[in-house]
Amino acid sequence: MKKVHFFSLAIAMLIFSGCKNSSYDGEATCTDSTTAEAPESYLEDALENTATNQNAESYATLIENPFESPKTAPLSTFFIDVDNASYTNIRRFINNGQPVPKDAVRVEEMINFFKYNYPQPQNQHPFSINTEYSESPWNGKHKLLKIGLQGKDVLITNLPASNLVFLIDVSGSMTDENKLPLLKESMKILVKELRSIDKVSIVVYAGAAGVVLEPTSGDAKEKIIDAFDDLTVGGSTAGGEGIQLAYKLAQQNFIKEGNNRIILATDGDFNVGASSDDDMEDLIEEKRKSGIFLTVLGYGMGNYKDSKMEILADKGNGNYAYIDTMQEATRFLGKEFKGSMFAIAKDVKIQVEFNPKQVQAYRLIGYENRMLKAEDFKNDAIDAGELGSGHTVTALYEVIPVGVESDYLLSDLKYTKVDNAESAYNGELATIKFRYKKPADDKSIEMVDVIADKAITLEKSSDDFKFSAAVAWFGLKLRDSKLISNSNKEAIRSLAKSGIAFDGDGYRSEFVRLIEAAN
Repeated sequence: MKKVHFFSLAIAMLIFSGCKNSSYDGEATCTDSTTAEAPESYLEDALENTATNQNAESYATLIENPFESPKTAPLSTFFIDVDNASYTNIRRFINNGQPVPKDAVRVEEMINFFKYNYPQPQNQHPFSINTEYSESPWNGKHKLLKIGLQGKDVLITNLPASNLVFLIDVSGSMTDENKLPLLKESMKILVKELRSIDKVSIVVYAGAAGVVLEPTSGDAKEKIIDAFDDLTVGGSTAGGEGIQLAYKLAQQNFIKEGNNRIILATDGDFNVGASSDDDMEDLIEEKRKSGIFLTVLGYGMGNYKDSKMEILADKGNGNYAYIDTMQEATRFLGKEFKGSMFAIAKDVKIQVEFNPKQVQAYRLIGYENRMLKAEDFKNDAIDAGELGSGHTVTALYEVIPVGVESDYLLSDLKYTKVDNAESAYNGELATIKFRYKKPADDKSIEMVDVIADKAITLEKSSDDFKFSAAVAWFGLKLRDSKLISNSNKEAIRSLAKSGIAFDGDGYRSEFVRLIEAAN
């Protein structure tokens, strides 16, 4: 057995201290339904899994977006992604000196971990639209189109009352110090942000699911924190049952036109009840119709189930973060509390139509599991991503301009020649459309913008452009992309450093250090 921290051993012992096959009452106490002795082999297996089972982590398979021709695929449609779990997970692997699994790399989540200096919206819409067109650093003759959204930054005093239901995994797999102990400490950061108008409940699940804190005012912070402190581990993971109970409690205390949200904290190791990805997807898709949003917080390593948690967040009108340290908890649950917990727009979709007079081929960088059919864009029944207060969202397209020779071009097609006659659209690169719904509405609103065919050099591009391009480049390198001709690490680092100016919290400097540390 590999070395295990003594603290992990102590926490693991709690599994057998009276919480196995347990139920929970409203005072956050653990009540035994059976008295069970822990076999030594069970304890050894639990510790062995904590220390050595790095191969039990699961990630959904991603197939890199290919280049598309605007002649045959004129529309590119996807929905926004404000998750950033992939970046913090990658950071964990690199800091631990471990190789990064390719499917753990979602390039758009890496890009969107960082804030960008976009202007606030100046009209009735909840976000501003910002575009920039420059050179691709990894394929010299290609271009990059950056599309950035800036969510309106709403004062916390103007945000609606919250009905928050914390759904906490206290199963046996949560014993490690970077799981339940870290979870409990990180939740205290969020509790500090609560107001008297907010209501908080806590549901736990292990061998059974139960309510440990009935709806409580947000100003009763000591009572809420005590409820978290009293949580202990034990049992297998009845995830489906816990989710059902959390939604039931959230619905009973629903605040009309308020912020109704479940905050699920887990390592994702569901193994009892509705545990398959398909079952969970169906359950969450049904429950999201209630108008309740879902935030998923991932903890731990070794048996971390990224694939399941991403499904839950995507299908539950929500977002997903990976909490590996108190520093990350402070960022996501404290500094970015408004963006993480308050939606200002939901079901945000983007559709880009590239002009074949200017574009031979294009491809969306990342967002592989956020792609939509063209007809889904106007279909309000199709779920999409949410945008939080103050959130920024960035997407990059790689473009092969007309007249450029490239190894990545599709074969020329006989029957799809573009008419070279003069056109009123000669100066347009693309038309971009957005659709979104207000948090309490079911009907979407459309916005349209036209992007001019005016590229600037990479040197003259903004710091945000350079930095987001460097993050995408590093992600493509980690994924061993076959669509980049230059994967030089020093070139990536140099580009990232040139875009480091907007770095109030030091996250961009940290990214440069990650590039240096990555093998």
